[in-house]
Amino acid sequence: MNVMFFVNSILLGFGLAMDAFSVSVANGLAETKMRRRKAVLISGVFAFFQFGMPLIGWVLVHWVVSYFKKVEPFIPYIALILLLYIGGKMVLESINSKKDDAKPTAALGWGTLILQGIATSIDALSVGFTTQSYGLPDAFISAVIIGVVTYGVCRAGIEIGKVFGDKFSSKATLLGGIILIGIGIEIFVKGIFF
Repeated sequence: MNVMFFVNSILLGFGLAMDAFSVSVANGLAETKMRRRKAVLISGVFAFFQFGMPLIGWVLVHWVVSYFKKVEPFIPYIALILLLYIGGKMVLESINSKKDDAKPTAALGWGTLILQGIATSIDALSVGFTTQSYGLPDAFISAVIIGVVTYGVCRAGIEIGKVFGDKFSSKATLLGGIILIGIGIEIFVKGIFF
């Protein structure tokens, strides 16, 4: 471990957290009155998945490489399906709430939050390949740094979403759903073509 190890881990954390940041903005847009405790919980879930996926990738590289190589091509499809489902659901909720203004938009539930955490961190599995030369302690510390960075980035994303959600409340859920669909398509295109 040296200074570059920490710098690389922090930069990796920011790079991996961008999808989770966008989803956090969408969550803030959709629920502008979100309590601090829930925002902390949501950020914690994203941080947990961004922490766990690189470690799982590292384990796969060291112990189950041949199996992971068979699953890796399906990762963009899995992320696309999960985010299309969640984003599509938000878009439909937005359309339905316009038809019935008395009905409030549903708050983010555990199932949706877990799906968001998986979908936005699934590409972090491949980080295990970039850390394959690390020993387990270094891989663990790197994953902790990635998780901490993700937490901070997601908290900021939720607050940004809440501010803009108040200003554009009539379009916030629709915009959040479109953002999630866009992220799913972006992950898919990057995974398939690049």
